[in-house]
Amino acid sequence: MSEYFSVSEIFGENVFNDAVMQERLPKKVYKKLKQVIEEDREMDLETADVVAHEMKEWAIEKGATHYTHWFQPLTGVTAEKHDSFITAPMPSGKVLMSFSGKELIKGEPDASSFPSGGLRATFEARGYTAWDCTSPAFVRQDAAGATLCIPTAFCSYTGEALDQKTPLLRSMEAINEQSLRLLRLFGNTTSKKVTPSVGPEQEYFLVDREKYLKRKDLIFTGRTLFGAMPPKGQEMDDHYFGAIRERIAAYMKDVNKELWKLGVSAKTQHNEVAPAQHELAPIYAEANIAVDHNQLVMETLKKVAGRHGMHCLLHEKPFAGVNGSGKHNNWSITTDDGINMLEPGKTPHENIQFLLILTCILKAVDKHADLLRESAADAGNDHRLGANEAPPAIISVFLGEQLQDVMSQLISTGEATRSLKGEVLQTGVKSLPDFMKDATDRNRTSPFAFTGNKFEFRMVGSNDSIAAPNVVLNSIVAEAFSDACDILEQAADFDEAVHDLIKEQATAHQRIVFNGNGYSDEWIEEAERRGLLNIKNMVDAVPALTTEKAVTLFEKFNVFTRAELESRGEILYENYAKAINIEARTMIDMAGKQIIPAVIKYTTVLANSVNAVKAAANEEVAAVQTELLREVSSLLSEAQDALKKLVDITEKASAMPEGRERAICCRDEVKTTMDALRAPIDRLEMIVDKEMWPMPSYGDLIFEV
Repeated sequence: MSEYFSVSEIFGENVFNDAVMQERLPKKVYKKLKQVIEEDREMDLETADVVAHEMKEWAIEKGATHYTHWFQPLTGVTAEKHDSFITAPMPSGKVLMSFSGKELIKGEPDASSFPSGGLRATFEARGYTAWDCTSPAFVRQDAAGATLCIPTAFCSYTGEALDQKTPLLRSMEAINEQSLRLLRLFGNTTSKKVTPSVGPEQEYFLVDREKYLKRKDLIFTGRTLFGAMPPKGQEMDDHYFGAIRERIAAYMKDVNKELWKLGVSAKTQHNEVAPAQHELAPIYAEANIAVDHNQLVMETLKKVAGRHGMHCLLHEKPFAGVNGSGKHNNWSITTDDGINMLEPGKTPHENIQFLLILTCILKAVDKHADLLRESAADAGNDHRLGANEAPPAIISVFLGEQLQDVMSQLISTGEATRSLKGEVLQTGVKSLPDFMKDATDRNRTSPFAFTGNKFEFRMVGSNDSIAAPNVVLNSIVAEAFSDACDILEQAADFDEAVHDLIKEQATAHQRIVFNGNGYSDEWIEEAERRGLLNIKNMVDAVPALTTEKAVTLFEKFNVFTRAELESRGEILYENYAKAINIEARTMIDMAGKQIIPAVIKYTTVLANSVNAVKAAANEEVAAVQTELLREVSSLLSEAQDALKKLVDITEKASAMPEGRERAICCRDEVKTTMDALRAPIDRLEMIVDKEMWPMPSYGDLIFEV
C-alpha cells in the first residue's frame, strides 16, 4: 500500500517560515524582524535573542539537538559545523538547552581549509558566518537526527567574501536600487522593492548503487572515464517524457516529500532525453532563497537515492555519447507589489517601460557576454557546451518572432506600431478544442532565451551553484539600468529621450540577437562575423573575471572588490587543474590495476585457444582466433603506451605552480593524453569477453536502473 500524505499539511513543516514566526514571536519582535528582512535594516541583539530562543524551542520540538550555520564556501558544495544546544552542566547534573542571539547572528568556523585564492594565508584561520535572515532557517532530519540549519554568509577575518551568498546578496541590492530608479522615472511611486526571481531546472542521472560502486571513475570523479556505447543510446527519443518506471517514481515521491517539508516547491518531474536521465523543477523563488533551495535539491537527490539502492550523478557529462545534464536558470525581476518587469503585455510595441528594460538587457548581455559565459564555466561543463545537446559556447539572445519584429521596427523606422498576434491553433479533430497559439515559438538551442515573461539562461551546469550566474545577471542588468537612468533623469523631454534611448540600444546591440539554430555550423561562422565571442573552455573563460570592464562593473555596485575577483580567478584555475588531475590519476589507476590486467588475462585465454585449435586442427582453422589476438594485442600495446605518457604528463602538471599555467597544461596536454588512453580501451571493451571486463558497461549502468 502506497504511503499517503497531504502535501498541504507537510509543506514547509520543517521551516522556520513567516507563519511560524508570526505565531511564535511577540508582535513587536516579529515586526522588527520583518523590517530587517524587507527593508535591509540591521538587527539589534535584544531582538535576536528573542528570535534565537523561539527558533531553538521550535527546533527542539522537531527533535533537534544541534544547530549549524549552513553556508556555501567556494568549494561548490555547502558546509556546516554542528554545535549542540546544551550549556555547561548544572550542580544537579542536568544541562540547560540554550541558544543566544549572538550565536544566531554570528559563527566562527575555521576558514583555513576553504578556498580563498590568496585572500589570506593558511595560518590566518579566522572566518565568520553571518545569519542571512532573508532565507528562512530549517530543520534537516537524517540519520544524524535533526539539526537546525541557519543559512549564513561566510567571510574572512578582514571582510572579503569567501562564499557564494555574500556577492549574491550584494548584487540583489544593486538591481533593487537601480530598478527602483527606473520605475520612478515611469511614475511608479508604490513599489518599494524589486527582487530577482529564479526557477532553476535540475537535471540528473540515476544508476544502480551496486554497479556504481564497481566503477572507480564514478566514485572519484562523478563521470565515466572509460566506456563504449551500447547498441542503443538515446537515438529513439523514447526515454524523453516517457512513462516513469516504478523504482524511479518511488524515488521521486520520496524526494518530493523531503523537499516539500523543507519548503522547496518541487513542481515538475519527468524523464529527460538520455536513458537514466531525469529532471526536477521548482516554482520560482527570490534569487537568494532559490540558490539555497537548489543546494537542498542537489543534497536531497543524492541522499534519497541511497535509500532506493541507487546513486544520483550530478556531473554535467557522466556518460559520453548521450546528452549531459544542465540547469536552466529562469530569471525575472519582480516588485514587492507583484509587477513582473519582464512582462511585455498583449501589445509589447506600446509598452515603453518593457521596451526600455528589454533593450537594457540586450546591452548588458552584449557588453558582458564573457562574464555570463564564465559564470557557467567548469571542467564538467566543458564536455557539454557546444555539443549539440546544450547551448553553444557563444552567448546570444533569443527574442522570438514577436519581439524580434518589434525590434526590427524600432531599428528601421524608429517607431514600433504593431505586435504580432498569436493565431488560433486548429487541431482538425472536432472533439479537441481549438486554442490560441503563442505569438512566439521556443528555441531550445539558445543560451539566453526570452520565454514569455522571463529570460532562461541555459548554460549553467547541473553540478554548479546557481549563485554565480545570478550574481552576473543581477550586476550587468543593474549597470544597464543605471546607465539608462543617468541619461533619462537629466532629460528635458522624457518621452523623446526614452524613445531615442530604446532605438539607440536596440540598434547598437542587435548583433547579440539570434533566433535561429544555435547548433549549426553556419551560426558559428555568422557569430564570428558579428564579432561575438566563442569561448570554448573554462580556462579561456576565467580571464573575463578580472578585465578592467568587469572590475569597474563589480566595484561600482560593491558586489566584488578587485581582490575578490582575482582570488576567484585563482580558485577556478586551481579547481580546474585539480579536477583534471583527479580524473587523470583515476584513469591511471583503473587502466593499470583493472583494465590492462583483465585484457592480459583475456589474451592469455585467447592464446591458449589458438594453440589448442592449432594442435587439434591446423593454423588455417585458428585464423579467426589469431586475428583477434593480434587486434587485442595491438590495442593493448597502444593503451600501455598512452598510459605511460599519461603518467609522465600528470607528474609534469602536478609539479607546476598552481594557477593558470598548470590549468593550461591540464587542458592542452593532460586531457589530450587522457583521450588518447580512452580510445583503445573503449575499443577493447567491445572485443573482450564481458565476463572478463572488470566493470559494468554503459548498457549495465543506464538501461538497468
